Amino acid sequence: MADPFTLGVASGEPLPDGVVLWTRLAPRPLQPGGGLPARPVAVEWQVAEDSRFTKVVRSGRLQAQPAWAFSVHARVDGLRPGAEYFYRFRAGRDVSPTGRTRTAPDPASTAPVRFALASCQRYEHGLYQAYRHLAAERPDVVFFVGDYIYESRQAADPVRPLPDPGEAATLAAYRLRYTRYKLDKDLQAAHAAAPWVATWDDHEVADNYTGAPAFFARRTHAYRAFYENMPIRVKPDGHLLQMFRRRSYGRIADFMVLDSRQFRVPGDMLGRAQEAWLLDRLKVSTMRWKVLVQPLFFARRLVPGNPPSLRLDAWDGFQAQRARILATRPEGLVVLSGDVHNTWVGDLLADFLDPASAIVGSEFVASSVSSRPPVTDAPAVLAANPHLRFFDGRRGYLSGTASSTDFRISVKDAVTGAAIAEFVTEGRGVRRSDV
Repeated sequence: MADPFTLGVASGEPLPDGVVLWTRLAPRPLQPGGGLPARPVAVEWQVAEDSRFTKVVRSGRLQAQPAWAFSVHARVDGLRPGAEYFYRFRAGRDVSPTGRTRTAPDPASTAPVRFALASCQRYEHGLYQAYRHLAAERPDVVFFVGDYIYESRQAADPVRPLPDPGEAATLAAYRLRYTRYKLDKDLQAAHAAAPWVATWDDHEVADNYTGAPAFFARRTHAYRAFYENMPIRVKPDGHLLQMFRRRSYGRIADFMVLDSRQFRVPGDMLGRAQEAWLLDRLKVSTMRWKVLVQPLFFARRLVPGNPPSLRLDAWDGFQAQRARILATRPEGLVVLSGDVHNTWVGDLLADFLDPASAIVGSEFVASSVSSRPPVTDAPAVLAANPHLRFFDGRRGYLSGTASSTDFRISVKDAVTGAAIAEFVTEGRGVRRSDV
């Protein structure tokens, strides 16, 4: 057959002893079923200590099922903690590209963790050169915080047109939208360079959707397509998919990945079970850094105007829940966010209505990989929100290092990969470190 690995390879969900390996067979990717007949295909996988596969340490065989769009999710265990590995797949005589992955460190490790943060990659808005630069950094892990695809109709004046310009709402349409995105070689390179831990925002289903039953049928299609195309551990159960979880890196960082959409109702973004899990973890975690990995602007952001306004689709629309999170006062609180297509850096206050209140954490908001930035009067917003320290309107991503002493972030430009600005926090307040 033609090359079945046109969509690349990926790994994700790193644990100290294993990862998930992903691929999806599609020799003719834009055709229904990826150009394959509706019967299972045997797929072998290998994990090695070297890129030439002279030291294979784990291997297995799975069936790529047509019901799951011929996706493969291999759960690999028995690996060494904090170690680099290489992996590949085989289907018949065809061999996939080689991917690099890395396990999480031993729970007692105090080694720093190097990570990247990305968000918002609307295909027709621009190229994915940010991922080319991210891949070259070979981080320990990549966190993605939402809008992996956009279900919307094709935007006006596209940089690169979609083959399916209508709105995606059916399983076939969601699958085709993922296929178009995943054919991008820079995105494939970023997936092959490091394990990913991903959460979603709204456009993986529908703009600004909530947990209302009216979305359940559509969510069933969207969540299934999300699983089929991402290296995650858990399958969806109809319109439900377990997304909130934590990924720990030794004694250094407790990354708590949140789901801000599935359980959302008025006044409650997370749902009771997720909020209880989060508050408990913030109280008992002994890691140096407690890091919330989630899509939406967390700090208060008042936009001047007549009258001034808050964006209610973000955490400003759920102030009581945000206050309960901040009231836990965990040492080393950091929030990693996305969604707004600009870079923002700021302090988290115990009471955002009192600028003199205690600083209880830091927030770093990644710009978009490609989605068009909105028009923003940044000087006015910064003046109205003194806890916000920095803004940049260029597209890009964030590179970070968490260690036992500090948490560092470098703001990267999508086009050049160069650092725009660098920041550091030791736990109480963020400061710029490159000036």
